Amino acid sequence: MNIAKFQESMYELIVETSTKLPKDVRRAVLAAKQKENAGTSAAMSLATITNNIKMADDQVSPICQDTGLPTFKIKTPVGVNQLEIKEAIKKAIVLATNEGKLRPNSVDSLTGKNSGDNLGAGLPVIKFDQWEKDYIDVRLILKGGGCENKNIQYSLPCELEGLGRAGRDLDGIRKCIMHSVYQAQGQGCSAGFIGVGIGGDRSSGYDLAKEQLFRSVEDVNPNEDLRKLEEYVMENANKLGIGTMGFGGEATLLGCKIGVMNRIPASFYVSVAYNCWAFRRLGVSVDAETGEIKEWAYQDGEFIDFAVTETEKETAAASSADVITLEAPITEEKIRSLKVGDVVQINGLMYTGRDAIHKYLSDHDAPVDLNGQIIYHCGPVMLKDENEEWHVKAAGPTTSIREEPYQGDIMKKFGIRAVIGKGGMGPKTLAALNEHGGVYLNAIGGAAQYYADCIKGVEGVDLMQFGIPEAMWHLRVEGFTAVVTMDSHGNSLHADVDKSSLEKLAQFKEPVFK
Repeated sequence: MNIAKFQESMYELIVETSTKLPKDVRRAVLAAKQKENAGTSAAMSLATITNNIKMADDQVSPICQDTGLPTFKIKTPVGVNQLEIKEAIKKAIVLATNEGKLRPNSVDSLTGKNSGDNLGAGLPVIKFDQWEKDYIDVRLILKGGGCENKNIQYSLPCELEGLGRAGRDLDGIRKCIMHSVYQAQGQGCSAGFIGVGIGGDRSSGYDLAKEQLFRSVEDVNPNEDLRKLEEYVMENANKLGIGTMGFGGEATLLGCKIGVMNRIPASFYVSVAYNCWAFRRLGVSVDAETGEIKEWAYQDGEFIDFAVTETEKETAAASSADVITLEAPITEEKIRSLKVGDVVQINGLMYTGRDAIHKYLSDHDAPVDLNGQIIYHCGPVMLKDENEEWHVKAAGPTTSIREEPYQGDIMKKFGIRAVIGKGGMGPKTLAALNEHGGVYLNAIGGAAQYYADCIKGVEGVDLMQFGIPEAMWHLRVEGFTAVVTMDSHGNSLHADVDKSSLEKLAQFKEPVFK
């Protein structure tokens, strides 16, 4: 095989997967947008999402700043050198990272050091199968950490909150799947997709679940029982009212695919792989001799362009009258005037801070004065130009709940007034917001191009020893829009939606499948 050409093909696959959603996913997103109630936070979120998809298309830039852990599933004809294929993929990964199509996401689990090129022990994940056909089939999924963290595995029988006992039968499996959607809330960038694996052991069950995400959103399960179960979940999961970003609404789940494998008598696992709306998976058929792409997968049917319509422009202009402007340093009085549901637009300076920064700030002084300032839970994709100046290539929010052990203490310690992220935070942070006078702002998860466009300059960076995603970037922003979902008066939209969706989950307690 022409391995140099194969490497080019893999680079093209990586770039397309990171920057352009497949046709079946676009159709699912459009269907969700069309059935959402106008004027709601969920409708605003879906408009931002579709705008972001279009921007990523036009700019050939990452749809989401978290380009995930690249996972390849490859089928090769007998006699093809899989070692050469693996090396070609690694070189393509490095090139895509250097050019800002992937964020450097590979971190040494013991030292915390970022490799900077997405390579390292066990990465990227490449799984080979052999088949009798004469071409190479390569499938790639880029699954970010926010949705990966909402994966869940059940061991039957078990007791489930809101649903009671789940037994070792189809109805028990049904309960597990419904619970998996509930527990994800908005933290996995809903509305999302799930792959379910029934059976196997702890590891093979998760593999089977993730494998379901390689199916087309619109396919029909050949197993009649699983087909009925998929249809049931799609109909009823959206009745939970979790909605896009967990704001409440009509669209909670965009796809459900279920697979089954045998198990040993003592173990019965139901494994669920949750994927965000930014469902980045593509595939190619490659000529085994030339290394050239012959055909792309997931590209049947209509292509949804997502160009912004005049009606959407008018709606956005009309709603802008209700937007509250914030610029740091923000006073406590200003913060306490905000309430859950307010839409804010931020101008001026904000600072990024993720896991490493929060741990660092809990033990050290801040490198900058954070009094009255805004912390953005974000790990951007950054590139330097020929003048050694940094530019933001993608900059959406990361899941905030990981910072729950630190957030409230850090806000009080440094006088931070606002935190931006996605998915909300817990009771410890909510209590600190009330005591200190702070607010949590929910940005739209996955909208990495939309928010990158709001960033007008990089004014500095600190703590680069933690790597690009985890450093503290000083960003000058303009028109950065987010929704108040936790205020300084003890109110939390996330807690409210969790409570209401749990109550709705209980209606699915009674048996459905005999």
